[in-house]
Amino acid sequence: MTTPVGRRPRTLLALASAAVALAAADTYVVVLALTDMMNGVGLGLDNLQRAAPIISGFLLGYIAVLPLIGRLADLVPRSRILLGCLVVFVIGSGITALAVDLDILVAGRVVQGVGGGGLVPATLALVADLWPPGRRGMPLGIVGAVQELGSVLGPLLGAAVLAVADWRAIFWLNVVLGVLLFIAIAAVSGGTGRPPFVPTLLGTVAVGLLWLTLAAPDVLATDVTLGLPFVPFAGDSRLLTPIGALTVVLLLGLVVITRSRWWPPLRVSDLPGALLLGATLGCIVLTFASADPETEVVGPLGYALLPVGVVTALLYLWRHRTADSPLVPRGAVRGRTGWALVVSLLVGVALVSVVVDVPLFSRLTTDGSQTEAALELVKFLLAVPVGALLGGWVLRWVGDGLSAGVGLLLAAGGLFVMSGWERGSLDTVAATVTLALVGLGLGMALAPVNDAALADSPQDAHGTASSLVVVARMVGMVVGLALLTGVGLHRYYEAVDAMSAAEQTDGQALLDAALLQVHTVFIGAAGAALVAAVVAFVLLGVRRREGSGSLARGFGVEE
Repeated sequence: MTTPVGRRPRTLLALASAAVALAAADTYVVVLALTDMMNGVGLGLDNLQRAAPIISGFLLGYIAVLPLIGRLADLVPRSRILLGCLVVFVIGSGITALAVDLDILVAGRVVQGVGGGGLVPATLALVADLWPPGRRGMPLGIVGAVQELGSVLGPLLGAAVLAVADWRAIFWLNVVLGVLLFIAIAAVSGGTGRPPFVPTLLGTVAVGLLWLTLAAPDVLATDVTLGLPFVPFAGDSRLLTPIGALTVVLLLGLVVITRSRWWPPLRVSDLPGALLLGATLGCIVLTFASADPETEVVGPLGYALLPVGVVTALLYLWRHRTADSPLVPRGAVRGRTGWALVVSLLVGVALVSVVVDVPLFSRLTTDGSQTEAALELVKFLLAVPVGALLGGWVLRWVGDGLSAGVGLLLAAGGLFVMSGWERGSLDTVAATVTLALVGLGLGMALAPVNDAALADSPQDAHGTASSLVVVARMVGMVVGLALLTGVGLHRYYEAVDAMSAAEQTDGQALLDAALLQVHTVFIGAAGAALVAAVVAFVLLGVRRREGSGSLARGFGVEE
């Protein structure tokens, strides 16, 4: 039986894309709410460095488990992965909303990241299931567009909620929207069958107890008798309580009685390899993402984590060579897939350079506020999803390499122009056009990169290939920013050292040195986009490829 390719796959894609957009928005939703979240867990503004895990925790969960979830998406129906990731995202959002201490807040953000990150490869692989090669461009463009649109919607959503409620309402809204999307996707995909009674009951009770544990309602917690389960064994953690212990026991029981459902695919997916690769990616994230991009390259724990990351990377390579069924199946990265990963990594470098350094440039050269600096970035961010749609649309007539290459050349040219910006440049119409063209160009590369990776990877590795494309872009963003910032800081300190004592106290001279740092990052980003354009033109193919593929395999139906 085959699901018809008509309105039904469009509905599935729309719902899955909405889930991706929700998770992507959550990456940026804390931008405006961060200080309120810090106050909510007892941190003052003087503890900003301690609050960094609120952001990097989400990124850690998002990246570290992507390869495993991508592999699982190849072993079980995509619907189960989408629904499972939505459940994880909803639970993480609820934990975040209930948190009253930093550890629980960061844990909730990590869980959110795991669920949100897993939605992307499953949705991209779904496109490969529902549309044959040669017809995937526009659907892939839609997925790329909604993912990038989250960078715009996230802060706007946060601002709208904060205007009428506190920061916790942001994450309760995630819970509501996530549940609605779960119901809709389950209905459209035919669901996953009737859930077993005992695990469902146990899971419902465990989630309810988890809510009671973290919320600790005053009407219960302050009662002489009913409050006994909420009294901590030690310290003031709400988890180290009798009701917290009962919750943990129930969750462990749920894991044990459902092991026949989750253990077989995990065993086949190479769990040891997933742990090693996840540890490597986690070390990369914590090393670079926790650093302040304006002043340092490596975060506080970086020098300890980098050697660990090297060791786990070598162990993963050994595991990949020796395992009977490795995490990334042998032959999954073949043909143009490997080059698509290279282009994706370089696109990440260029993307993050603009996202971080345009607001920095604005603050250095204007008297505007942080909000006004962010508004300058919106000119770029709005153009990226438009470029993603355009890049997917033109794949009807041209090859992946031509669509991506033209866009990347456009972005490289714009970034080179930005490397010459001076004071007052942002006030011109030319700057607005340049930012829009850079966003449009980088967006144009998203769909062709995914299309090339999916077209040349085996059908039973589409989830894995999709996850690797996302991982490559995210690693490019994290590491690329750190490296370019390092070079920029080196040039900054060189310029400062070359100044006379009088010049070092001159604000104008120091400003020129700071602009040199930003210009260096823009030049590096232009170079990354240019190299990516060359790789795309030469190795991804400029002529359109025809082909046919499977339909709806990923939703558990037979062909």
